[in-house]
Amino acid sequence: MGGLERVLTRNVGIPNSERISVYLERGGYTALRKALQMSSDELISAVKQSGLRGRGGAGFPAGLKWGFMPKDPVTKYVCVNTDEGEPGTFKDRLLVEHDPHSIIEGVIIAAYAVGASRAFVYIRGEFFLGVKRWIKAIDDAYARGFLGKNILGSGFDLDLSVHRGAGAYICGEETALINSLEGKRGEPRIKPPYPAQIGFWNQPTLVHNVETLANVPHIVNRGADWFKSIGTERSTGTKLFCISGHVRRPGNYELPLGVPLRTIFEDYAGGMRGDRPLKAVIPGGASTPMLVPEQLDTPMDFESLIAAGSMLGTGAIMVIEEGTCMVEVARRLMAFFAHESCGQCTPCRVGTVRLHEILTGILAGEGTSTDIESMEEICAGIAGNTLCPMGDAAINPVLSSLSHFRDEYEHHIAHKRCKEVQ
Repeated sequence: MGGLERVLTRNVGIPNSERISVYLERGGYTALRKALQMSSDELISAVKQSGLRGRGGAGFPAGLKWGFMPKDPVTKYVCVNTDEGEPGTFKDRLLVEHDPHSIIEGVIIAAYAVGASRAFVYIRGEFFLGVKRWIKAIDDAYARGFLGKNILGSGFDLDLSVHRGAGAYICGEETALINSLEGKRGEPRIKPPYPAQIGFWNQPTLVHNVETLANVPHIVNRGADWFKSIGTERSTGTKLFCISGHVRRPGNYELPLGVPLRTIFEDYAGGMRGDRPLKAVIPGGASTPMLVPEQLDTPMDFESLIAAGSMLGTGAIMVIEEGTCMVEVARRLMAFFAHESCGQCTPCRVGTVRLHEILTGILAGEGTSTDIESMEEICAGIAGNTLCPMGDAAINPVLSSLSHFRDEYEHHIAHKRCKEVQ
């Protein structure tokens, strides 16, 4: 880590880090004891002051989300979003498999702060080891008195259980996750109302990403000012960046928000894997617009990436080398989005399939002079016209590759072959 303090990954690499005994030896559940001595308002205020923003992609302020939950003594729920399905993203899996108790501690504190007595873990069905680690960790937390009735003698009750999804990307969207948890089709709901008002079984529900919740015990233990001292003014704390693609050292790296993309790429991932230079970078998962080498010095935080024409997303960096056909990159990503569309909205259901068909035709040497214009029109018909953000996300591979590599599309259409293959 080059001398930087590991916060979220401080237990990763420690033998048997998933066990409650190891977590307790390393100071685990001290934040919970401290939180149970605080009022709900004090906890919510601390999270608000910390500036913690959601790490699942949207970047919504966590404390604000907690504050939206009603104060009334009604049935409330907390849902842990472990449905990590974005291509290139593998950060939450790391935490679940190597430090599940840090997440559980965050869940308990969050539930106590908003007055929820029931919580659920929604995990992607393919994460077999993660499911086992969740179940074992939850059982151990019950056995030690951190879950169940009268937690640590506080009078606060919380039950937590695991629900396996069926591998649908759309269930990473909070309302689709809730529908799936209820046994319905994994389809997004119209918002508003938001889950904090009407969520699981029509009751107020707090939905948080794994990485977001793992930050909570550290904020409680060390304070909002400490957390704010890391990162930037508006993007506080550390972030798990997962980098993959054509680099020497792919993997997860925990670094302060605002670190330059170049630093992650060169100093941590080791730069390009071979002699071919960098061609493009997808900075925040498959749904975020591409950046080009001239933008490598962009700080990796919410505001800077938006200013650069992209998004932080999940912090999943995918590196692409020269010699890679960008039309094929767009086609592969569009194949994913077309396959994963829930089908509820016509623009997304039809538009993603049509975009994939056009890209496939171009690569097969069947492109026409109107294809680029057609794709741009389809993207315009999808943008802002779907129930959830997936539609807007799905068009980014096409629009950003057209923005930076339009000549490759034109070459494919004119010469019936890839510009990269001479």
